[in-house]
Amino acid sequence: MSRVRQVDVLIVGAGPAGLAAAARLAAARVPRVEVLDREQQAGGVPRHCAHGGFGTWPHLLTGPAHARLLVTAAESAGAVVRPGVTALDWAGPLSLHTVGPRGPETVEARAVVLATGARERPRSARLVPGTRPAGVLTTGELQQAVHLYGQCIGERAVVVGAEDVSYAAAATVRAAGAEVVAMLTDLPRARTRPARAADARLRQGIPLLTGTTVAELLGHGRLSGVRVRHGDGRDAVLSCDTVVFTGDFVPDHELARRGGLTLDTGTRGPAVDGSLHTSRPGVFAAGGVLHPGESAATAVREGAHVAGAVLEALAGAAASDGVPLSVTPPLRWIVPNRVTPADHGLPYLLRTTAHLTRPLLQVTQDGRTLHRRRLARAVPYRTLGLTARWTRLVDPGGGPVRVTLGDR
Repeated sequence: MSRVRQVDVLIVGAGPAGLAAAARLAAARVPRVEVLDREQQAGGVPRHCAHGGFGTWPHLLTGPAHARLLVTAAESAGAVVRPGVTALDWAGPLSLHTVGPRGPETVEARAVVLATGARERPRSARLVPGTRPAGVLTTGELQQAVHLYGQCIGERAVVVGAEDVSYAAAATVRAAGAEVVAMLTDLPRARTRPARAADARLRQGIPLLTGTTVAELLGHGRLSGVRVRHGDGRDAVLSCDTVVFTGDFVPDHELARRGGLTLDTGTRGPAVDGSLHTSRPGVFAAGGVLHPGESAATAVREGAHVAGAVLEALAGAAASDGVPLSVTPPLRWIVPNRVTPADHGLPYLLRTTAHLTRPLLQVTQDGRTLHRRRLARAVPYRTLGLTARWTRLVDPGGGPVRVTLGDR
């Protein structure tokens, strides 16, 4: 029989969002703030991202240094960080069954924050045919092998994807002493900054194959190559001993799903309002589980924001149901995805599927325009920001609020 313990706030996930929330809550003198993480070391994805760019300008850090800073801040404020502990399932509305070095436990809380992050879909989930050789990795597996364990990954690698995380994977391959044979994407262009794509192609000599997909993995025992298919139907074989599948992030929403929390159809993470309340009273969510693939800086900002909402809940503030917030194509999703007139702090994040020049971003409810702004451009898979100042105009008893992006 598992032991039962009580805490004030239980945070699931010791990545940037969870640690930032824990630091603020503990600094606000919440007595018992506890952070669980199934990994053996706290810090989340930045732990194995050796490149720089983390933190804030001008004090940018490498990923591991940023992770250590977040862990130190949470523990110094008084939070308890417990790596190596897995939250298995819900034991009640605000309690979870866990297992870790102490054995099985049930942890009861006054508030729960889900900061479980996101993961890249592996080869199996992408339905790539072929054999099952060694040498098939995701970015996370690659970075852990190289930066955490110093393992050899092979000599010639193909990187599948052409977004920011793909270029980080290519840099890791090169840091391990291997050659990047090619990067490939099914899109007509890279999803990163033009300067970064040009640097990889021209200075580092990495070919970018656009409109190209992986048709088959080849080899027995160890990968020997990948068969790729170009947009015009032509096939070719790239000789390599490693392939890295990058991007295509999905939220780690298993706990949210098992708890019956409402999931947003766009992000597939928990639906939340501007205070990051989920559909279950006392349960909040922040970070990558809400919007897979966003930066650590965004996760830290949301962690600090959700801590403020938790403090209000612990003081007795009641959460509003809010009004549904939806997007229309070419927008893919928006976070938060419910809105109340009190949601005036956290900016909304959006993603689009189309390249648009000078598009008009509009927010409407029941035919009323709540906000409109002309953007310089919109780029697929790059985040757009939307101020929350218009939320005070929302009619709580009205229909859904809709966000559109178009020429007019």
